[in-house]
Amino acid sequence: MRDIRGAVAVITGAASGIGRALAIDLAKLGAELALADVNTAGLEETRKLLGDAVARTYTVDVAKASAVEDFARRVQHDFGRASLLVNNAGVALLGTFEEVALADMEWLIQINFWGVVYGCKFFLPLLQREPDAHIVNVSSIFGLIGPPGQTAYASAKFAVRGFTESLREELRATGAIKVTSVHPAGIATPIAEKARAGRGYKSEARELALEHFKNVAVIKPEEAARVIVKGILGNKTRVLIGADAYRIDRIQRLFPARASAMFADWLAKRAGAEEARRVAKAGK
Repeated sequence: MRDIRGAVAVITGAASGIGRALAIDLAKLGAELALADVNTAGLEETRKLLGDAVARTYTVDVAKASAVEDFARRVQHDFGRASLLVNNAGVALLGTFEEVALADMEWLIQINFWGVVYGCKFFLPLLQREPDAHIVNVSSIFGLIGPPGQTAYASAKFAVRGFTESLREELRATGAIKVTSVHPAGIATPIAEKARAGRGYKSEARELALEHFKNVAVIKPEEAARVIVKGILGNKTRVLIGADAYRIDRIQRLFPARASAMFADWLAKRAGAEEARRVAKAGK
């Protein structure tokens, strides 16, 4: 996308985190905004932060095709067009494959993967009318490697990556719509606090998981948004966010068959070190 000023930007998951930070940055650059989330109160908080920017909020459950289709219709009615689509909405799930129920996995994949597909499907006709349009699908570093305890999340994020790469090639011939996949490392958002836990997941393990997330999720949403906007303006096909994302991408390229195991070993060592510090602190 050559210029964001005057664009109509559609952002899902805009009530907090990266979605909110993106809304603020895009508004500053002169975009009009269609902001969606299931969290209506959070959306209104985002809206208040935008000052005089042209923005509308929509309560949308991206897991439902009919809801996203209706969202696209409402955006067309309210704005007449859409030129930038950011499929950002996502959730997390705690537990190993053995600990989570199939219903838990279906819940996550419906939001994290199908929400992206629905967004692209129903907004594509609007984007195709634009001389300069862009689709941004937020995957993850866990769309590059599959760590333990993330079977559902990695499945969805790998699917987002594959879907995005294929869609990019399908649209490349037209030249008008650019497609970017985003792979953030640990971003300091509420996703872990709001995560659903598998039925077999122990409550005490949740506390340790949240502590670990806080230790690794050190990138501010504002920084993530800045990198994404830069990627949009540069028409980047892939955007990596954070040093860990670059490190994991490099490892995956060098050792494709061993990358996930190498990362799992590193996680285990880090978790052991964190536990030792926690015990030492409790003993003081």
